[in-house]
Amino acid sequence: MPTAVLDDVRTAPVAPLPAAARPRRMPVTVAAAGLLAVCESLGLLAIGLTSLDGVFGVGVRPSGALVAGTLLLLAGWVVLAAGGGASLVDGAGRHLLVALACGEIVVLVVLVVAGLLGADGVWLVAVGPLGALPVPALALLALAVPTGKLLLAGAPSAGEWVRAGGRPRTVRTAPVVRHRALRGVTVACIGLALTGTALLGAPADPATSPSTVAVTEAP
Repeated sequence: MPTAVLDDVRTAPVAPLPAAARPRRMPVTVAAAGLLAVCESLGLLAIGLTSLDGVFGVGVRPSGALVAGTLLLLAGWVVLAAGGGASLVDGAGRHLLVALACGEIVVLVVLVVAGLLGADGVWLVAVGPLGALPVPALALLALAVPTGKLLLAGAPSAGEWVRAGGRPRTVRTAPVVRHRALRGVTVACIGLALTGTALLGAPADPATSPSTVAVTEAP
């Protein structure tokens, strides 16, 4: 019996707070997490626009399926990063942001291990004017982004913001204006146009132009 009660409590949906009890201002943690997610998506887009051409143009030319898969993966990553931040700011939830951050941490940890235990030693990557930098160091630096998103999204203020359903929105009902006279005039004009077309019919065919062919008799 107690187990069934606990299961009911865990699976019971949490109703959003009424508009009067919702917070009026967005918490700093929520705003920072949303800004970090948007900046990450913009950074990924910039990296994709500036670096993919150089990566695909060096060495063996990759297949079309690999290029298409890479582009789809990058586009999905950009959309999910921005969507997770937007959903948290809107108060819809933080599951997408947390799940994406956990996935990014797993990928970066795999890159660190692979960069350290590579067949040819530590992997290096060329980063513009900075020269060749080790992949493990870059991956450890990049870990700050998903870790920061997790810390900000897991703050108590962010949880209260999501449970409250975001900022209350005032319902604005647009006044209904009935333009009966205008509608009557419009219907009358359409009826007159259709009646005129039915009475007059299609326009007559244009007159045939005179022929320029001349017939001459031989002497």
